[in-house]
Amino acid sequence: MKVAIFASGNGTNFEAIAQSEQLANAGLDIKVLVCDKPGAPVISKAQKLDIPVFINDLNDFPTREDYEQRIVDKLEPLDLDYIFLAGYMRVVTNVLLSRYPNKIINIHPSLLPKFSGLNAIERAFDSGDDQTGVTIHYIDEGVDTGPVILQEVVPILSSDTVDTLEQRVHENEHKMYLKVILDLIKNESENNNFEKGID
Repeated sequence: MKVAIFASGNGTNFEAIAQSEQLANAGLDIKVLVCDKPGAPVISKAQKLDIPVFINDLNDFPTREDYEQRIVDKLEPLDLDYIFLAGYMRVVTNVLLSRYPNKIINIHPSLLPKFSGLNAIERAFDSGDDQTGVTIHYIDEGVDTGPVILQEVVPILSSDTVDTLEQRVHENEHKMYLKVILDLIKNESENNNFEKGID
């Protein structure tokens, strides 16, 4: 399964996916990391893993649509099956969505629709709620909307700080993303076999 991963920051989810022997053995092929932030730590992580990097800075383009068209042009020859957003801090527009319908998946550190948008972990911690969580979903033109694939609760403990809560949320993110990707690979394989007439 050929994929691109989009990330903007530290790239902990990117690293968990890229270093997973289970995903590699199942057939995951990461064709490129797309990053909108020159100098982001995720870039060096990809380079150490010999994964090609495409840096595309929104500041270099007159419009968001032009920025995304450049990404589409870059990805087109790769014949991708999916795009995984892993801490990508841009709202995706119809330029990318129309080219990859139902093929772009995002992970968000809350129980959507609660705490959509930025700083979700901090906002959940400050809310007084006793739980937050992680949501993996297909994306549409909204912010952190689109059909949910998987959601899991992460309790907010009385002893938590923002840092300890963030650590547990990230641990859940890594496990959940790997599970979802494995399921996608399995489904793709079954669909391909069905189309070929293989039982």
